[in-house]
Amino acid sequence: MGKRYENLDGVCTTKTFADLRRWYAERRQKKKDWSYTLPREHIDSFLLHTNKNQTLLTWIGHATFIIQINGLTIVTDPVWAKRLGTIRRLTDPSIPIHDVPPADVILISHSHYDHLHFSSIKQLKGNPLILVPSGLRSSFLKRGFERVVECCWWDTVVEQNVSFTFVPAQHWSKRTLFDTNTSHWGGWVIEGKEKPTFYFAGDSGYFRGFRAIGERFHIDYALLPIGAYEPEWFMGPQHVTPEEAVQAFVDCRAKTFIPMHYGTFPLADDTPKEALDRLYAEWERRNFPSEQLCVPKLGEIVYCETAT
Repeated sequence: MGKRYENLDGVCTTKTFADLRRWYAERRQKKKDWSYTLPREHIDSFLLHTNKNQTLLTWIGHATFIIQINGLTIVTDPVWAKRLGTIRRLTDPSIPIHDVPPADVILISHSHYDHLHFSSIKQLKGNPLILVPSGLRSSFLKRGFERVVECCWWDTVVEQNVSFTFVPAQHWSKRTLFDTNTSHWGGWVIEGKEKPTFYFAGDSGYFRGFRAIGERFHIDYALLPIGAYEPEWFMGPQHVTPEEAVQAFVDCRAKTFIPMHYGTFPLADDTPKEALDRLYAEWERRNFPSEQLCVPKLGEIVYCETAT
């Protein structure tokens, strides 16, 4: 048997068949309003194709971002799929994949299908360096990808003066019946010299690792998940609630919170509107400055300020 990866403190995210049956029974009793769709802007793709100096961030949907820093185009967890099995996408990607500028670096947080879609990666232009969690490199090599580097927690890779550090998350991995936790999971911290620092959290339950990350890095923008949390008794160990995401923002000492992992795939029982409403309510309850919460529209280009 190959290596099986674990969470900090041995936290288990495994659920039983009985747990699944309980969730599905609860789900049948719920009446949810899924009519709300995320606002979007017409993207200025010319700017993305020509930008060499500015630090820009664009949300494509779910956990997929285009981040441009130090002349590099970085794509996180590229998923342009219209469906994941029986789960249909709620909103189209904010930019068609054929209009994405050539990728220099691709960051993968873990192996779940809503974060790792090989077909999307193959369609991206360029010859990107692909950074993956430990245990995943072989899956890329057998599909013909060559520039693939595997990382353990706290490993750092430098590409054109930008540092990429793989950091812990509390989650799990699986793509088949037989490969549960045979590859790791985590987030990425992106640091460019005299540029803002980004923390892309991937997918995670609430855990002490957020504090550890904040102690090691000076984070400007924290890209944190807020969706797929309901029912909380089932999803809790692996997906933060919006309130826990706000606490994670505090723990990692970031300057700006950017929410993600909501509004694209209905992976759980919470709706996009519920996730956003809870985020805004918690932000107001804590009386945090409104300028520290950045909720981009799909396709909106965020101009990210240089770190001070």
